[in-house]
Amino acid sequence: MARVYLSLGSNVEPQRYLPAALDELRARFGALAVSPAYRTKSVGFEGPDFVNLAVGLDTDLPPQALNDWLHALENRHGRRRDVPRYSDRTLDVDIVFYDQLVTEGTEHLQVPRDELKHAFVLRPIADIAPDFVHPVSGRSMAELWAAFPADTAPMTVEPLA
Repeated sequence: MARVYLSLGSNVEPQRYLPAALDELRARFGALAVSPAYRTKSVGFEGPDFVNLAVGLDTDLPPQALNDWLHALENRHGRRRDVPRYSDRTLDVDIVFYDQLVTEGTEHLQVPRDELKHAFVLRPIADIAPDFVHPVSGRSMAELWAAFPADTAPMTVEPLA
């Protein structure tokens, strides 16, 4: 079994789509570590605020198969792929870490994810896995978050229904 950390986000009905995604993740993978949800401005385009959170889970799926399963999850919840990559979305789920693996694959599989440079990915993972060590930098999530210029990326806790 591999320990995996995911980033989930939505800026279209997040109160609907994020809990639904968590339900499906629990049904498939069992117990989840779930961070608080955070509201942030959209990055890379003008749009409604995003709500983002992180999930830790254990899986027997290899990275590409997990990525494919997560894409199917997004699709089941109305994710559109016929629009620009940086646009509004009902659900966005990315593998940020897969144990200590460093890899790339098809369908935007990149582990660890470059988006970890954004507060909306880093902070939720630091919340649930402060001692997890980045396989490339060798720094823990707590260390990376402590060094992050948090004032550059305002975030507020967003309760999910």
